[in-house]
Amino acid sequence: MNGGIEAVGEARPLVKEVQPEGLNLNPPLYGLFGSFLRLGLTAFGGPAMVAYIRRLAVEQKKWLDAESFRDGVALCQTVPGATAMQAAAYVGLRARGLAGAAATFVGFGLPAFVLMMVLSALYVQTHSLPTVVSIFNGLQAVIVAIVGNATLMFGRSYVKSWKDVVIGTAVAAAFLIGINPILTILAAIPVGLLFYWGEPAVRRAVGRARNHNYTRSLLLLLAAVALGFVLLFITQPVLFDLAALMARIDLFAFGGGFTSVPLMFHEIVDVRHWMDGPTFLNGMALGQITPGPIVITATFVGYLLYGPLGGLVGTVSVFLPSFLIVAAITPYFDRLSGSPYFNKAIRAVSVSFVGLLVSVTISFAMNVPWDLPRILLAASALVALLLHAEILWVVVAAAVISIFVL
Repeated sequence: MNGGIEAVGEARPLVKEVQPEGLNLNPPLYGLFGSFLRLGLTAFGGPAMVAYIRRLAVEQKKWLDAESFRDGVALCQTVPGATAMQAAAYVGLRARGLAGAAATFVGFGLPAFVLMMVLSALYVQTHSLPTVVSIFNGLQAVIVAIVGNATLMFGRSYVKSWKDVVIGTAVAAAFLIGINPILTILAAIPVGLLFYWGEPAVRRAVGRARNHNYTRSLLLLLAAVALGFVLLFITQPVLFDLAALMARIDLFAFGGGFTSVPLMFHEIVDVRHWMDGPTFLNGMALGQITPGPIVITATFVGYLLYGPLGGLVGTVSVFLPSFLIVAAITPYFDRLSGSPYFNKAIRAVSVSFVGLLVSVTISFAMNVPWDLPRILLAASALVALLLHAEILWVVVAAAVISIFVL
């Protein structure tokens, strides 16, 4: 990227030193929120939504230029969290600082949250009805196909050499024998630094640090978040446990929202036994028919455990850490991404998530009582996804078919 990055406080947008002519600078916060709320209503497709965010922010509203958006996408693919959600936050951050980032982030994710809360409430009331049971029996098999397809996509993106294969295989084996996945991911970092030693790394220009106004605003936000966790710990320990778990999952979700799935499944089903595997798969199925990232499954988990307040706490906690990371790291991204050690560590983490997805595909498959209809449903769904069918329509079609065959 040419030039440095200059960060400013809430009163001015976070912009580059030289602004191209024709940009719509300092847009109103309600405009940012409303635009991303409308976009969030149709935010199906996960990372594919980044293209629509670009069209909105760069071509239609001209809140930032194409080069800035491209750099933002690189940042969002590097840090943990759902890529599309991070891209929304990045646009708001560039346009109006932290307040703008909050407006775009909340606006983009709000439709998925509201719909998932409604679906979770309906699930609690209807999940034992015969028709609903048939639908979810079929969708559990389809979820295995969806995760398997995600594994193939991640594998094509990140596994490029025998070194990647070794790391990914070791991580998958460690997960399957019960080793904590977060510890496994952390262990992959020094292994990756050793394996990839001597390989070339892309270097970027060095950016500038933030100014004191922006730093002060960010520190105040961090203090408020810390206070919220302390109050939750004092007043609602069970909700604090949920919040701490979801926040930790988000901190290690490198590669997008789908990489949170192995961590969430392991912690909620295998370690804490808060729900069984089939119920978790049902939550994932609901997550696939809502707009937004698959990590919205956290809303379902929180609701089933502790009602509406649990749904709210689970949702906020699973999105907040990565939002704070984008806010904190954006002005320093050039400096950080220019480090060969950082790039090698991120490569190792990305490859380790391929291994985790392999293992979680196996784990999910073991939770499905396979018979011929389920096998055919899963196989058909996988073929459709490999042919680039939209996940939403695959899930809807499988739900309809399941009513008649299961």
